[in-house]
Amino acid sequence: MTIRVAVCDDMPELRTLLRFALQEDAALEVVGEAEDADEALLLVEDLRPHVLVLDLSMPGTGGLAAIPLLRRAAPDTAIVVYSALPADQLGPQVLAAGAERYVEKGVPLDELRRAVREAGEAQSASWP
Repeated sequence: MTIRVAVCDDMPELRTLLRFALQEDAALEVVGEAEDADEALLLVEDLRPHVLVLDLSMPGTGGLAAIPLLRRAAPDTAIVVYSALPADQLGPQVLAAGAERYVEKGVPLDELRRAVREAGEAQSASWP
């Protein structure tokens, strides 16, 4: 099964890097990109990806505030937060808000791929 992934980050270069890095895993397909939370909301409603990789630090509605909105808009989409902020600083808040995983920027990209794959596989258990 292919896990459909969307990426939301305000930096276009990072979105491109993430798209290529994630698609190195044959089980992952990046189906869309957004540059802010408002675009991410439209994206998940329209494309219904299995997983959304979400940055926290973006202009406008930040990622932390967007998580509950994204959960309501697409309850079957797993959210993997990918942030430069230390996990011990915001990880518990992010998970309490409804994200499935928290991955710090700067870790090897294999760890991000693994987190996305695991989140997608866990969500797939509840799909019809």
